[in-house]
Amino acid sequence: MTWSAKQYVKFENERTRPVRDLLAAVPGREPRVAVDIGCGPGNSTEVLAACFPGASVTGLDSSADMVEAARKRLPALKFEVSRIETWYDPGPYDVILANAVLQWLPDHGRLLPALAAKLAPGGSLAIQVPDTLDTPAHRLMREVAADGPWAGKLAAASQARTGLQGAGWYYELLRAHCGAVDVWHTTYHHALAGGPAAIVEWFKGTGLRPFLDPLDEAERAAYLERYTAQVARAYRPMEDGTVLLPFPRFFIVATR
Repeated sequence: MTWSAKQYVKFENERTRPVRDLLAAVPGREPRVAVDIGCGPGNSTEVLAACFPGASVTGLDSSADMVEAARKRLPALKFEVSRIETWYDPGPYDVILANAVLQWLPDHGRLLPALAAKLAPGGSLAIQVPDTLDTPAHRLMREVAADGPWAGKLAAASQARTGLQGAGWYYELLRAHCGAVDVWHTTYHHALAGGPAAIVEWFKGTGLRPFLDPLDEAERAAYLERYTAQVARAYRPMEDGTVLLPFPRFFIVATR
């Protein structure tokens, strides 16, 4: 998939709030080495560095565009273009942050223990994952994809995201490798100016990427027109034009 740092940061305040909540739950200590895997344009890395000012902080992301934006934003920190599933650095790390990235990766049963193994004693794996596949916005992505001339091109788009297991599954998985595991679920209600079109702009930076990337320019415009019309029916704006976007997210802090 292609990623645009410019599109992603259109809603930077809303996207960054969950990582602040996540890192606030990391047990109080003074980490020396921390890494942000799937760092995006650096907004989450900035929070990580601010939370632990004494730590050596690095970031990695599979998107060169995101890494370039992160380097411009935080020139004093080190960023690398790297894929999490082929990231072989053994650590040890005092904090591994995975903010809104693991939903794009399969086989959590293998991946999460491998990440936990990179922790130093007392280190924490801090994870936040959007839990949005059953929300109207995502359901409509799949419905519009399946009901149009682009259906063939988009047959695999709905498989790009990894569905989440239950909280108990993640707790048991990581409890076998960590001394303490904290799991919780939060639904944010983001107030977006601009009505339903703002919701479409939000997802153009994330969830819509697998549905838009395979299409040519004309198909993309037609898909977005149909999707926007459906979103407008599902998310009614308030009198001032603001629309509330309910956005559920799942959190884990596992400490070795």
